[in-house]
Amino acid sequence: MVEITESVSLVPGQDEMIPDSHIYLLGRPDSGDLSLVDAGLVGKGKYKIRSLLDADVKLTDIKRIIMTHTHLDHIGCLRELMEQIPSPELWVHAAEAELLEQGDERTVYGMDMFKQMCQSQYGLKNGAFTFKVDRWLEDEEELNIGGETWTVLHLPGHSAGGIGLYNERKGILIPGDVVYADNAIGRFDLHGASGSQLHDSLVRLAALRTTMLLPGHNRVVKAVPEGYVLQTAKQWAPYLR
Repeated sequence: MVEITESVSLVPGQDEMIPDSHIYLLGRPDSGDLSLVDAGLVGKGKYKIRSLLDADVKLTDIKRIIMTHTHLDHIGCLRELMEQIPSPELWVHAAEAELLEQGDERTVYGMDMFKQMCQSQYGLKNGAFTFKVDRWLEDEEELNIGGETWTVLHLPGHSAGGIGLYNERKGILIPGDVVYADNAIGRFDLHGASGSQLHDSLVRLAALRTTMLLPGHNRVVKAVPEGYVLQTAKQWAPYLR
Protein backbone atom coordinates (compact mmCIF):
# COMPACT_ATOMS: atom_id res chain seq x y z
CA MET A 1 0.00 0.00 0.00
CA VAL A 2 1.28 3.45 -0.92
CA GLU A 3 0.59 6.48 1.29
CA ILE A 4 -0.56 9.45 -0.81
CA THR A 5 -1.41 11.80 2.06
CA GLU A 6 -1.97 11.29 5.78
CA SER A 7 -5.56 10.31 5.07
CA VAL A 8 -5.38 8.75 1.58
CA SER A 9 -3.53 5.58 0.60
CA LEU A 10 -3.42 3.53 -2.58
CA VAL A 11 -3.42 -0.19 -3.26
CA PRO A 12 -2.36 -0.31 -6.93
CA GLY A 13 -4.27 -2.45 -9.38
CA GLN A 14 -2.63 -5.59 -10.76
CA ASP A 15 -3.54 -5.67 -14.42
CA GLU A 16 -3.90 -8.91 -16.34
CA MET A 17 -5.67 -9.40 -19.67
CA ILE A 18 -8.41 -7.29 -18.08
CA PRO A 19 -7.37 -4.19 -16.07
CA ASP A 20 -7.66 -4.26 -12.28
CA SER A 21 -8.66 -0.95 -10.74
CA HIS A 22 -6.71 0.79 -8.01
CA ILE A 23 -8.43 1.02 -4.66
CA TYR A 24 -8.03 3.96 -2.31
CA LEU A 25 -8.24 3.91 1.47
CA LEU A 26 -9.72 7.12 2.88
CA GLY A 27 -9.63 8.32 6.46
CA ARG A 28 -7.19 9.39 9.13
CA PRO A 29 -5.54 6.29 10.58
CA ASP A 30 -6.68 7.09 14.12
CA SER A 31 -10.28 7.89 13.13
CA GLY A 32 -11.58 4.31 13.29
CA ASP A 33 -13.75 5.35 10.33
CA LEU A 34 -12.06 4.22 7.12
CA SER A 35 -13.51 3.85 3.62
CA LEU A 36 -12.41 1.89 0.59
CA VAL A 37 -13.03 3.41 -2.82
CA ASP A 38 -13.68 0.63 -5.35
CA ALA A 39 -12.77 -3.05 -5.06
CA GLY A 40 -11.08 -4.35 -8.18
CA LEU A 41 -11.05 -7.25 -10.58
CA VAL A 42 -12.29 -10.79 -9.90
CA GLY A 43 -9.71 -12.77 -7.94
CA LYS A 44 -7.82 -9.75 -6.59
CA GLY A 45 -9.46 -9.70 -3.16
CA LYS A 46 -6.75 -11.72 -1.43
CA TYR A 47 -4.02 -9.40 -2.74
CA LYS A 48 -5.88 -6.28 -1.67
CA ILE A 49 -6.74 -7.56 1.79
CA ARG A 50 -3.12 -8.62 2.30
CA SER A 51 -1.94 -5.16 1.22
CA LEU A 52 -4.19 -3.56 3.83
CA LEU A 53 -3.10 -5.93 6.59
CA ASP A 54 0.59 -5.50 5.74
CA ALA A 55 0.08 -1.76 6.28
CA ASP A 56 -1.42 -2.47 9.73
CA VAL A 57 -4.91 -1.41 8.69
CA LYS A 58 -7.55 -2.84 11.00
CA LEU A 59 -10.25 -4.36 8.83
CA THR A 60 -12.76 -3.58 11.57
CA ASP A 61 -12.06 0.14 10.97
CA ILE A 62 -13.27 -0.11 7.35
CA LYS A 63 -16.90 0.96 7.60
CA ARG A 64 -17.87 1.21 3.94
CA ILE A 65 -16.92 0.52 0.33
CA ILE A 66 -17.75 3.35 -2.05
CA MET A 67 -17.95 2.49 -5.74
CA THR A 68 -16.99 5.09 -8.32
CA HIS A 69 -18.92 2.87 -10.75
CA THR A 70 -19.76 -0.79 -11.16
CA HIS A 71 -17.77 -2.02 -14.16
CA LEU A 72 -16.22 -5.46 -13.66
CA ASP A 73 -12.67 -4.17 -13.17
CA HIS A 74 -13.93 -2.09 -10.22
CA ILE A 75 -16.56 -4.36 -8.67
CA GLY A 76 -15.25 -7.81 -9.62
CA CYS A 77 -13.77 -8.71 -6.23
CA LEU A 78 -16.26 -6.78 -4.12
CA ARG A 79 -17.74 -9.95 -2.65
CA GLU A 80 -14.24 -11.20 -1.82
CA LEU A 81 -13.56 -8.03 0.16
CA MET A 82 -16.93 -8.09 1.89
CA GLU A 83 -16.28 -11.65 3.06
CA GLN A 84 -13.11 -10.48 4.86
CA ILE A 85 -14.15 -7.03 6.11
CA PRO A 86 -16.67 -7.21 8.98
CA SER A 87 -20.04 -5.84 7.76
CA PRO A 88 -18.99 -2.94 5.54
CA GLU A 89 -21.72 -0.81 4.03
CA LEU A 90 -21.89 -0.51 0.24
CA TRP A 91 -22.38 2.99 -1.19
CA VAL A 92 -23.18 3.42 -4.90
CA HIS A 93 -24.72 6.17 -6.98
CA ALA A 94 -28.47 5.73 -7.31
CA ALA A 95 -28.33 5.14 -11.08
CA GLU A 96 -26.31 1.97 -10.59
CA ALA A 97 -27.44 1.03 -7.09
CA GLU A 98 -30.87 0.16 -8.43
CA LEU A 99 -29.37 -2.11 -11.10
CA LEU A 100 -27.19 -3.94 -8.56
CA GLU A 101 -30.14 -4.62 -6.32
CA GLN A 102 -32.18 -5.89 -9.27
CA GLY A 103 -29.37 -8.17 -10.48
CA ASP A 104 -29.18 -6.25 -13.77
CA GLU A 105 -25.55 -6.80 -14.81
CA ARG A 106 -25.48 -4.80 -18.03
CA THR A 107 -23.39 -2.06 -16.43
CA VAL A 108 -21.03 -4.59 -14.82
CA TYR A 109 -20.09 -6.20 -18.13
CA GLY A 110 -20.75 -3.35 -20.53
CA MET A 111 -21.51 -5.51 -23.54
CA ASP A 112 -22.78 -9.05 -24.16
CA MET A 113 -19.58 -10.29 -25.80
CA PHE A 114 -17.50 -9.19 -22.82
CA LYS A 115 -19.98 -10.81 -20.42
CA GLN A 116 -19.68 -14.16 -22.16
CA MET A 117 -15.88 -13.96 -22.15
CA CYS A 118 -15.66 -13.02 -18.46
CA GLN A 119 -18.17 -15.58 -17.30
CA SER A 120 -16.21 -18.26 -19.12
CA GLN A 121 -12.80 -17.06 -17.89
CA TYR A 122 -13.75 -16.55 -14.25
CA GLY A 123 -16.53 -19.12 -13.86
CA LEU A 124 -19.09 -16.43 -13.09
CA LYS A 125 -22.81 -17.14 -13.04
CA ASN A 126 -25.70 -14.85 -13.84
CA GLY A 127 -26.57 -12.86 -10.73
CA ALA A 128 -23.04 -12.93 -9.28
CA PHE A 129 -23.17 -9.14 -8.95
CA THR A 130 -26.46 -8.75 -7.14
CA PHE A 131 -25.90 -6.67 -4.01
CA LYS A 132 -27.91 -4.79 -1.42
CA VAL A 133 -26.78 -1.17 -1.50
CA ASP A 134 -26.81 0.53 1.91
CA ARG A 135 -26.61 4.09 0.64
CA TRP A 136 -27.74 5.41 -2.73
CA LEU A 137 -25.47 8.36 -3.41
CA GLU A 138 -26.63 11.54 -5.09
CA ASP A 139 -24.82 14.42 -6.76
CA GLU A 140 -23.27 17.04 -4.46
CA GLU A 141 -23.76 15.05 -1.25
CA GLU A 142 -21.14 15.85 1.36
CA LEU A 143 -19.62 12.81 3.04
CA ASN A 144 -18.01 13.49 6.41
CA ILE A 145 -15.92 10.36 6.79
CA GLY A 146 -12.65 9.55 8.49
CA GLY A 147 -12.03 13.11 9.61
CA GLU A 148 -12.32 14.58 6.10
CA THR A 149 -15.13 15.95 3.93
CA TRP A 150 -15.60 14.57 0.42
CA THR A 151 -18.17 15.81 -2.08
CA VAL A 152 -19.91 13.33 -4.36
CA LEU A 153 -19.87 14.41 -8.01
CA HIS A 154 -22.13 12.56 -10.43
CA LEU A 155 -19.99 12.16 -13.57
CA PRO A 156 -21.92 10.23 -16.23
CA GLY A 157 -20.37 9.42 -19.57
CA HIS A 158 -18.08 6.47 -18.87
CA SER A 159 -20.98 4.85 -17.02
CA ALA A 160 -24.45 6.08 -16.12
CA GLY A 161 -23.87 6.17 -12.37
CA GLY A 162 -20.21 7.09 -12.31
CA ILE A 163 -19.09 9.39 -9.51
CA GLY A 164 -16.02 11.26 -8.42
CA LEU A 165 -15.04 12.18 -4.88
CA TYR A 166 -13.61 15.63 -4.32
CA ASN A 167 -11.83 16.98 -1.26
CA GLU A 168 -12.13 20.72 -1.81
CA ARG A 169 -9.92 21.70 1.12
CA LYS A 170 -6.97 19.72 -0.23
CA GLY A 171 -7.80 19.84 -3.93
CA ILE A 172 -7.84 16.03 -4.20
CA LEU A 173 -9.96 14.47 -6.94
CA ILE A 174 -10.80 10.77 -7.24
CA PRO A 175 -12.53 10.67 -10.66
CA GLY A 176 -12.96 6.93 -11.18
CA ASP A 177 -12.44 6.28 -14.90
CA VAL A 178 -13.53 9.68 -16.19
CA VAL A 179 -10.02 11.08 -16.57
CA TYR A 180 -6.52 9.69 -16.06
CA ALA A 181 -2.95 10.89 -16.28
CA ASP A 182 -1.44 11.66 -19.68
CA ASN A 183 -4.63 13.22 -21.07
CA ALA A 184 -6.39 9.85 -21.17
CA ILE A 185 -10.10 9.36 -20.53
CA GLY A 186 -12.43 6.42 -19.96
CA ARG A 187 -14.07 4.62 -22.85
CA PHE A 188 -17.56 5.64 -23.81
CA ASP A 189 -18.87 2.74 -25.89
CA LEU A 190 -20.26 0.53 -23.11
CA HIS A 191 -23.79 0.12 -21.76
CA GLY A 192 -24.99 3.38 -20.22
CA ALA A 193 -22.04 5.37 -21.56
CA SER A 194 -22.27 8.58 -23.57
CA GLY A 195 -19.57 10.59 -25.28
CA SER A 196 -21.43 13.88 -24.89
CA GLN A 197 -22.06 13.25 -21.20
CA LEU A 198 -18.42 12.35 -20.69
CA HIS A 199 -17.43 15.65 -22.29
CA ASP A 200 -19.79 17.52 -19.96
CA SER A 201 -18.34 15.67 -16.96
CA LEU A 202 -14.81 16.63 -17.99
CA VAL A 203 -15.84 20.27 -18.33
CA ARG A 204 -17.41 20.13 -14.89
CA LEU A 205 -14.19 18.75 -13.39
CA ALA A 206 -12.16 21.39 -15.21
CA ALA A 207 -13.83 24.06 -13.07
CA LEU A 208 -12.49 22.53 -9.85
CA ARG A 209 -9.26 23.45 -8.14
CA THR A 210 -7.50 20.10 -8.48
CA THR A 211 -3.98 19.72 -7.19
CA MET A 212 -3.91 15.92 -6.98
CA LEU A 213 -5.54 13.42 -9.37
CA LEU A 214 -6.14 9.88 -8.13
CA PRO A 215 -7.64 7.94 -11.07
CA GLY A 216 -8.97 4.40 -11.20
CA HIS A 217 -6.06 3.24 -13.37
CA ASN A 218 -2.73 4.50 -14.61
CA ARG A 219 -0.45 6.65 -12.50
CA VAL A 220 -1.35 9.08 -9.73
CA VAL A 221 -0.69 12.75 -10.48
CA LYS A 222 0.46 14.49 -7.30
CA ALA A 223 0.95 17.91 -8.88
CA VAL A 224 -1.76 18.49 -11.47
CA PRO A 225 -0.78 21.17 -14.02
CA GLU A 226 -3.11 24.14 -14.12
CA GLY A 227 -5.78 23.66 -16.79
CA TYR A 228 -4.97 19.96 -17.21
CA VAL A 229 -8.55 18.63 -17.19
CA LEU A 230 -9.80 21.41 -19.50
CA GLN A 231 -6.95 20.68 -21.90
CA THR A 232 -7.95 17.01 -21.84
CA ALA A 233 -11.59 17.89 -22.51
CA LYS A 234 -10.63 20.06 -25.48
CA GLN A 235 -8.34 17.37 -26.87
CA TRP A 236 -11.11 14.77 -26.83
CA ALA A 237 -14.02 17.08 -27.76
CA PRO A 238 -14.11 16.08 -31.48
CA TYR A 239 -14.65 12.44 -30.48
CA LEU A 240 -17.23 13.08 -27.76
CA ARG A 241 -20.04 14.49 -29.87
